[in-house]
Amino acid sequence: MFRQLTIAAAISALLCPVAYANTQNNSDTSNIERVEITGSRLKGVDLEGTVPLTVLDQDAIIRSGANTIHELLKDLSVLKGGNGTFSTSESGGTSNSTPAGQAAASLRGMGPSATLTLINGRRVAPSSFAAGTENFVDINAIPLAAIERIEILATGASAVYGADAVAGVINYILKEDFTGAQLNGAFSNSTAQGDNSKTQLNLVYGTKIGDTNLTLFADIFDRNPLKATDRAISATAPLTNSYSYLPTLENAPNVYYYSSRSGDELPAPNCQTPLTTTEYGEEICAYYPNQHDYLETPFESISAGLMLNSQFGEVQWHTDFFFSQTKSTAYSSPAPINQINDSDGPFVLEDALFIFDNADGSNALLDQLYIDPFTTQSGRTVYGFGFDARFNDPRTVEVETKNFRLVSSLEGEIGDWSWETGVTLSRSRSSQEAVAGVYNRYQFHGAITGELCADGSLASFDGDNLNCGNSQLLPFYNPFLQGDASNDAILALTQARPTRDGESTVYGWDANISGEIFTFNDLPAYAAIGVEVRQEELKDIPSNNARADANNGYLVEVFGFGSSVSQAKRQQYAAFVELNVSLTEQIELQAAGRYDHFDDFGGTFNPKIGLSYRPSDSLIVRGSWSTSFRAPSLTQAGVKLRTTQSTFDCGANQAVADLYCMGDGTQISVNTLELGNPQLKAEESNAISVGLAWSPSQNTNLTVDYWRFEHEEVIDTNMTAVLDRAMSDASLRHCGLVPQNQQGIAYEAQVCDVTDANGLNIEQQGANLRQILDAYISEFTPRDDELFLPLYRDHVIPLENTGSQTLAGIDFKFDQRFNFKEGDFTVAISGTHYLTYERNKPGSDSLEKLIGSYRYPKDIARISFDWDAKDYYFTLSANYTSRYQDDIEGLRAREIEELEGLSVLDSKGQHQVDDWLVWDLASGYFVTDELTLRLSITNLFDKEPPRVFGSSRGFDSINHNADGTRYQLGLTYTF
Repeated sequence: MFRQLTIAAAISALLCPVAYANTQNNSDTSNIERVEITGSRLKGVDLEGTVPLTVLDQDAIIRSGANTIHELLKDLSVLKGGNGTFSTSESGGTSNSTPAGQAAASLRGMGPSATLTLINGRRVAPSSFAAGTENFVDINAIPLAAIERIEILATGASAVYGADAVAGVINYILKEDFTGAQLNGAFSNSTAQGDNSKTQLNLVYGTKIGDTNLTLFADIFDRNPLKATDRAISATAPLTNSYSYLPTLENAPNVYYYSSRSGDELPAPNCQTPLTTTEYGEEICAYYPNQHDYLETPFESISAGLMLNSQFGEVQWHTDFFFSQTKSTAYSSPAPINQINDSDGPFVLEDALFIFDNADGSNALLDQLYIDPFTTQSGRTVYGFGFDARFNDPRTVEVETKNFRLVSSLEGEIGDWSWETGVTLSRSRSSQEAVAGVYNRYQFHGAITGELCADGSLASFDGDNLNCGNSQLLPFYNPFLQGDASNDAILALTQARPTRDGESTVYGWDANISGEIFTFNDLPAYAAIGVEVRQEELKDIPSNNARADANNGYLVEVFGFGSSVSQAKRQQYAAFVELNVSLTEQIELQAAGRYDHFDDFGGTFNPKIGLSYRPSDSLIVRGSWSTSFRAPSLTQAGVKLRTTQSTFDCGANQAVADLYCMGDGTQISVNTLELGNPQLKAEESNAISVGLAWSPSQNTNLTVDYWRFEHEEVIDTNMTAVLDRAMSDASLRHCGLVPQNQQGIAYEAQVCDVTDANGLNIEQQGANLRQILDAYISEFTPRDDELFLPLYRDHVIPLENTGSQTLAGIDFKFDQRFNFKEGDFTVAISGTHYLTYERNKPGSDSLEKLIGSYRYPKDIARISFDWDAKDYYFTLSANYTSRYQDDIEGLRAREIEELEGLSVLDSKGQHQVDDWLVWDLASGYFVTDELTLRLSITNLFDKEPPRVFGSSRGFDSINHNADGTRYQLGLTYTF
């Protein structure tokens, strides 16, 4: 009923005012727009300077040369660093990775779900494909051609806007009342070898029909891919020891060390690359992921829409509608090949070695192996050996997203009060399909044991023979045989194409009224009062072959491909009030409060208090305190079972380190199944902002703002804490798979074969895990790098409110304009200086200081020099990111040993990522009143990003980029 009423109201508002407007005489009444700025619902009140607001106007958007919202925002200091703004450079080809073709904005590095995205002050449906479990608004779906300006409020704003405004609000203001037509075109490419071009074309048209203004727009954008191999810094791994033991099949598998008589991994004789020496002195055929990595994936988008403003009588009617469609392709490294139960070292028939037979019938490789019996899927006992490999093709996923948004509102005045009411319908639909590099685990194992039929089915075994019914039994697939068409055709038959479909919808209705409510000291006091009703729905449904199934041992039917099954909806009701009281001629009080009630987790009240003091016309001192909250996302509330990887931090908990990391403070990633948690609390935040804005002259402006957030009840999984709790809670310890409807840690079966001194095994309450570890090492004599309790797979852990974080810093902006006869020259500098960023380590009460750690630069700044003349403009600017520590803790011991040999670590065993200063150039020439030509060059001096050893790419793709010098040619024609 709620949905039907919302749609009906939207259609009524869309149709009725048009009919009414067309029957009315033209009005001669002049209307003065009463502006509402982001951070306040008050209209007609002069709030200039009282709020720390960053505004990107139309001029700044055009001069930036940006093709997308992400390109426009990525270099702003409030949006850099930490768990921050991401794009498809962080996407992967697995279904639970960051969605390909999508991008998100994150204020203060607090994560995209802590930033509220609005269009014309109203909400937008988030992407149905979450980044992990964080739902976010895909800013690639917002058409840049339709944007008049962007307002960014980087402080808590839930008292005004409700949920998700923990770190702040980004409000995209659409063009309206546009008259005429404007065509914009742009082409850009890098100066490096290869075609990494971007092409964009958009058209905006506006006309007046009686008292109605209609603005139409359309936009087309196409981006070619940028591969890691296209850039020198990312073409190869930064460290030789960053290898994987799993080469691609075409490069030749390794023989698994359990099948080697020497106990070492052995390379196949036909390895296509030079062998790599491991820390054990083995010579192996290795794999490095750079060869399949994409720094930017191929991407294309089209969008179109309209903005309609009409005046009939005393009422204004506004409607905006847009539709966008994006397509992209994501790539991940080829999937590892495991046993059917996902253990390492799949077995192949011993006949696979025939290709290495010498002319005399001898086989040197065979002489080095154990040939052991194993049982196939059909129940046959055969002989073979284990191998290590991954498939040839990168996991390749095509993603298509369609978004539409319809908002229709009415507004007018009752006496001196302004009122507004509107309905919102916003929807995002995404679908994806794996088109290459994904293989069915059962069919593949049927192929390597000679049990695959020509129709793709698995053969049955009657005790004597294999049977395929009406089909034909195929020869076995030989993973060591390269370039054989018949052999490759058998592998192709095992390819799978799992899919995923998602839909996210927001239905909303809101109403507010604002105006003068009373006088105080003969000065006016203003108030805004409003209500809001919203329903959100989300579903994210993968195909059955991409789901983990408890009835099948939680095995996903395909190799190397996870999924997230989520479905949830919620209704929310809210009421808010906002006051602006002039206490004196110089002092203003701003106060706001909002109550939100959610039908799935209850209610929350969030207040805000602000004061501004104007000792003179040129100076304002301002400060505010507010609380904010983020409700658990629909994905977090509704996830049924998500196959993913969780990381536990042995540096945060010594007891965990002693059992699982040989005492080292490293970080380990393991396969887990993530559960939603209906008991999750909302994330909460307290925000403080104090600052000043000073304009001693018309040409000089300075703002300085101190800000601080205390963010609590942060939602995440906490593998470290689960491991810690499992030490004393036997219900969390399981031999083999975690039973259905239970949670906890899964251990390899061998662990369950040993006991402590009291005869207790790991599943029994009171067992001494240290003694069990000693017994395991004594009984099974693992390799030197495996002297820890071996974990199995698919640990089942819930989402939790894991802890808190505190961050503070200073934002600053300064610009000085100089007026000359020939034009104006402006110097501007802005940036953010972080004072603190602390959070509790997962599984520990200890705090870690993030400022200066990996991806958390202390200082981010921008300086620009602008020359504006009558016929042209010219801007030289530089973006600066300060140094920070490399992610050395996340490296393997062999990689750290290599770094020590390279003498790049300091006395504390750390490596500093260098600071980065990149110069850009933008210029434009006004050929005529109608035609403008533009040229922009980013990274003018072709500076490479700083070397990062903690990333397989060799650089940090969040804070830096490897684009090199790029040029863009553009034109604007107005007619």
